[in-house]
Amino acid sequence: MGKYLFFLLFSFSFCNGQAFLEPRFKRQIKKIPVFKEAFLAVSISELETSEPLVSINDNKFMTPASNTKLLTYLAAIQNFDSLPSLYYSIKYDSVIKFKSSGYPLLLHPFYPDTDLTNFFKQDYDFEYVPPSVFPKSQGPGWSWDDYSYYYASERSPFPIFGNAFGITKVNNEIKTLPSGVEFILKNDSLAPAALRDKNSNLFEINPLRLNEGDTLYRPFITSDSLFVKLLGDALGKKIKLSTPEYKSVWIPLYTGAEELLYRGLLQNSDNGIAESLLLMIALKSSGIFSEEKTIELMQKKWSRWTPDPFIWVDGSGVSRYNMFTPRSLVAVLKEIYRTSSWDQIKTLFPSGGVSGTLKSYNVKQVYGKTGTLRHNHNLSGYLITKRGKILVFSLMVNHFTSPTSDIRAAIGELLNWLKRKVK
Repeated sequence: MGKYLFFLLFSFSFCNGQAFLEPRFKRQIKKIPVFKEAFLAVSISELETSEPLVSINDNKFMTPASNTKLLTYLAAIQNFDSLPSLYYSIKYDSVIKFKSSGYPLLLHPFYPDTDLTNFFKQDYDFEYVPPSVFPKSQGPGWSWDDYSYYYASERSPFPIFGNAFGITKVNNEIKTLPSGVEFILKNDSLAPAALRDKNSNLFEINPLRLNEGDTLYRPFITSDSLFVKLLGDALGKKIKLSTPEYKSVWIPLYTGAEELLYRGLLQNSDNGIAESLLLMIALKSSGIFSEEKTIELMQKKWSRWTPDPFIWVDGSGVSRYNMFTPRSLVAVLKEIYRTSSWDQIKTLFPSGGVSGTLKSYNVKQVYGKTGTLRHNHNLSGYLITKRGKILVFSLMVNHFTSPTSDIRAAIGELLNWLKRKVK
């Protein structure tokens, strides 16, 4: 009886182990034509074990694109229980000075923090104290011509309106948000639908290329003076620029919008939120807005459990300089699970076939983060098998020329195969 039980346990372990699953997984890959002209790297393991079930090129450094946001999210939840929206100091009974925490949801077009807006609607005069050190407006390795697209909105100490200018065609008229003389509009029937001048807030607009009711968002060039003007115009009151006073007591304002923000980060893959989170961590840990400080801090903190170092330069993954290995992303996903909870993961992460960037995936019971740049597409996350087992995976496909939709379908095919085969 004892020998028979041992044989059963050994057989069950073998059927789910790397020696058994990986060769079958490789055969499945060979059946999918689009993978033949791409470079594929894979790491798959069970949630509670360290040994991989599949490791194919899992030590190779790949372009992660928005899989970078997994690192940003982990860094944020390890550094903040609650996110401060700003810091304020009551100067007199009628004056409040405030300074930035790096928080990005003030009057945001997609994720507005209404409690933060209401803070400024109080019957006070407000004075903004800007920081002494500013972040660079764009990250290293961002493409030079990204500047006019929402996904590359500028980094700044205190984002407002998502640092983007909204342009809408309504009844054949152009409406904008925010509006004001700070933004110059120029109609050009030969231009694209909307394009900003590289060095100024001049926007060329072609109404013929705008669809009725659609809104395009284009980044604007930020500054302290523009920030206080836009905030003042939105509130109907004047906001002054100011300087810190000796021995000011700064009080953090918490508005409780973490779920809103993290959904924007993970489900909709908002790059501006990602960049702001790294700046918020830097301000907390070093007192200045420097993404490099955050990355250095987290690299050192995580070095004890990451299989490989991260070549990491921004919060969003817009940069082509980022490079991660699949097995290190799997380690990050496991650390996210340990730091938060399974319920939180299911609430915040995109769900296969249901929400966010996974809505177009034909895979159920998968929670993960996509990452896409031209010729690169990745998916890393958690997969629940038919028997309820949770697998942690990273599938990274780089250097392909097929349509991204074909790669997405191929990844979905592999995940559905895994759901059926892992016992």
